[in-house]
Amino acid sequence: MPSLWHEPGIQVQITFVRKTLSACERLLFPETFAQEWIGRCTRPGQLVADPFAGRGTTPFQAVLMGRRAIGADINPVAYVLTAAKIDSPARASVLKRIASLEREFIADEWEDRRLAMPQFFKRAFHHTTLRQLLYLRERTNWKRSKVDRFVTALALGSLHGEMFSSKSYFSNQMPRTISTKPAYSLRFWHRHGLWPQKRDVFDILRQRAIYRYQTAPPEIKGSAYLCDARGIGAMTPDFLGRVDCVVTSPPYFDVTNYEEDQWLRLWYLGDKDRPTRDVYSRDDRHEREDYYWAFLCDAWKGLHPLLTERSHFVCRLGGKRLSVAGITTALNASMQFLARKWKLAYSEVSAFKRRQTDVFHPGTVGCRFEVNFHFRLQQ
Repeated sequence: MPSLWHEPGIQVQITFVRKTLSACERLLFPETFAQEWIGRCTRPGQLVADPFAGRGTTPFQAVLMGRRAIGADINPVAYVLTAAKIDSPARASVLKRIASLEREFIADEWEDRRLAMPQFFKRAFHHTTLRQLLYLRERTNWKRSKVDRFVTALALGSLHGEMFSSKSYFSNQMPRTISTKPAYSLRFWHRHGLWPQKRDVFDILRQRAIYRYQTAPPEIKGSAYLCDARGIGAMTPDFLGRVDCVVTSPPYFDVTNYEEDQWLRLWYLGDKDRPTRDVYSRDDRHEREDYYWAFLCDAWKGLHPLLTERSHFVCRLGGKRLSVAGITTALNASMQFLARKWKLAYSEVSAFKRRQTDVFHPGTVGCRFEVNFHFRLQQ
C-alpha cells in the first residue's frame, strides 16, 4: 500500500496535517493511527466515517488523503473543531471576519459584563483579554455561520494552555488538553503566584488563521454532525450503505468526563460559567462495565445502516480496571450489532504514555494501555 507521502495530490498538503487548530489536539488518537488505517483499508474517493469524531482526527486525515469523510460527535466542542477542519471557509473570509469583529469591538461596553463574571474568570484571563472574549462569545454564531465556526475553532484552540511556554494562549497557566475546575485552578494559581498575562485575542486569532492557511486546505470537503453516535444513521440518510471504512475511538471506560474536562470551552460556546455533567451526554464516563458495553452495542447498532457489505471497522479502546482479554471478549460480543458476520483481522496492545495532566494532577491513575482492533465485515 503506497504511503501518504506518495499518493497523488497529497504531498503539497502534508504541512496542513501538522498545522492543526490547536496543540491541544495531540491526544490519545494520533493522526498517524488514522493515516495508517485509512491507507490500509481504503482507496482515494472512498468514504470514511467516525461516529466519535472528537477533534476530527479521522475525518480530517481522510480528506487529506483524498477520501470523503463524515464525523459525528455529541460534544459541541468536538463538532466545532471537526467541522472547521473538514469544511473550512476561504482564508480571505476568515481574515475579513476577524478584522470586522475587531473594528466593531468597544472595550468599555463589556466592562460591566467582565465585573459580573465569577472570580475564576478574572484570574484566568487578563481584564482586557476577558472583555474581548465576552464580546466574541456573544457576537459570533458558530451554529449557523461556517466562517464564525472557523473563528470559534481558532479561539477554542487558544482558550487555555501553558502561558509561559507560548504567547498564543489567552489564559493563565492551565493544561491545554482539559479545563481544570475553578476552585482547583484558583488554588493552583495562588499557590504558585500566577497571574494572567495580557493577550490580544484578535491578534492571536489573525496569526493562527494566517498560519493555518500557509498551505491550502484539502480540496475535498467533509461533513460534520452534532449528534449522538447512536443516531448517526438517522442524521446521515445520504450516506446509508456507503461507508467503506470506520476508524474510531469511543470514550474509554471510566477514564474521563469530556463535558467536565471541556467545561471552559463549552462556556465559550454558550454554556454555563461552571462545570456541568449530563447536559450533553450521560455516556462520557461509564463506571459500570455492563452499562459501558451496552452503550457501545447501541452505538454499533446506530452505525450499522451506513456500512457496505465489505466495510472495514477499526477501533481503539482502553479503560481503567479492564484487561486486554476482557476488552477483546466484550468487543467481539458487541460486534453482532454492527454486522451479522465479521472477522477479527488484527489486534495490538500499546502502552499509554505519560499524560499532560500528570503535571497538574500528579499521582492520578488513568488508562495505562490501549488496544487496537481491525475487523473485516460481511453482511
